[in-house]
Amino acid sequence: MRSPLVSLTLTVLLVCMIGWLLVVGRSLLLPFVIALIVWYMINSLAHVFEKIPIGRWRLPGLVCFTLSLLTIFAVSTVVLDIVAVNLSQLAQDAPTYQRRLEELFNQISSHLDLNDPIEMKDLLPDSVVPRMVTAGASLVTTLAGSASLVFIYVLFLVLEQSTFDRKFERLFASPERAKAAFAIRAEINRSIMHYFSIKTAVSVATGVLTSLVLILIGLPYAALFGFIAFVLNYIPTIGSLIGVIFPSLLAIVYYDTLAPFFAIATGLGLIQFAVGNLIEPRLMGSNLNLSGLVIMLSLAFWGAIWGIVGMVLCVPLTVMIVIVCARFEGSRPIAVLLSETGDVGIRESDPPAGAG
Repeated sequence: MRSPLVSLTLTVLLVCMIGWLLVVGRSLLLPFVIALIVWYMINSLAHVFEKIPIGRWRLPGLVCFTLSLLTIFAVSTVVLDIVAVNLSQLAQDAPTYQRRLEELFNQISSHLDLNDPIEMKDLLPDSVVPRMVTAGASLVTTLAGSASLVFIYVLFLVLEQSTFDRKFERLFASPERAKAAFAIRAEINRSIMHYFSIKTAVSVATGVLTSLVLILIGLPYAALFGFIAFVLNYIPTIGSLIGVIFPSLLAIVYYDTLAPFFAIATGLGLIQFAVGNLIEPRLMGSNLNLSGLVIMLSLAFWGAIWGIVGMVLCVPLTVMIVIVCARFEGSRPIAVLLSETGDVGIRESDPPAGAG
């Protein structure tokens, strides 16, 4: 019988080792994680197509799966093409915007009669704007370059998914334990499906509305900023703020007056406020049961390990940890600390994880 101190030490060592492996194996794990997301999206969209009635009939599973695959492939191709074109154009125009920003600083210094004029290098490092744009362009290029590896992973996941349930069941010594494990998986799937379906819907709405506002005002790269707002909306708290800052800063150097800047900042701010504070909480409800502080810590942790992908996945990953920890007596205090209300009780319809 191990003492509590030994168990705690082994647990800390195990967590540290897993964290180290996640960091060291980032280049290998990220394509597979992206492939898992794509595979999950394909199956989820296929289930949606299966529920669409056509008279008294419904589409066969194979047809639904094929439609889902083609839809995701077509949308991804079109979006990546638009983003790549916009980023390339922005990279070409970046030096012009940087010069305009420097002129703006000089004008402000003249109006304020400053002895030491404000210079861009005082606020930002030299050539930071072109470097930021180039970094964004290289990110898209990297994603496109790893697309073939992601595609191979997705292909094997699709080919072998019919055997997953059978393999998963045979991992356990008794049918009772297998049933409990399937119940945990079903609960995780419900929570993640609920989160991603609502988050994707509101993110699409945010991206479309952002693009429409920028098109109406006349700011270039409206499609790019709409896509950025769509992606950043998956990142809790700071994502919506960054989605407003980028186009607002461009408006300062693109226009000769500040009126478009205030219009864009106000319009996008209202969109983010309405979606993030009114619409999304009403749709999401209390399904996640995560503490706000935990979400921020999870955002910092997964962002440090996996960058943007980790920030996007921080909430689903934390939800999975809470659900699994809540099923075992020894780890239930962890689930209580991570939860918002402290209520991580198991429904009576679900068997205990240690059954059998």
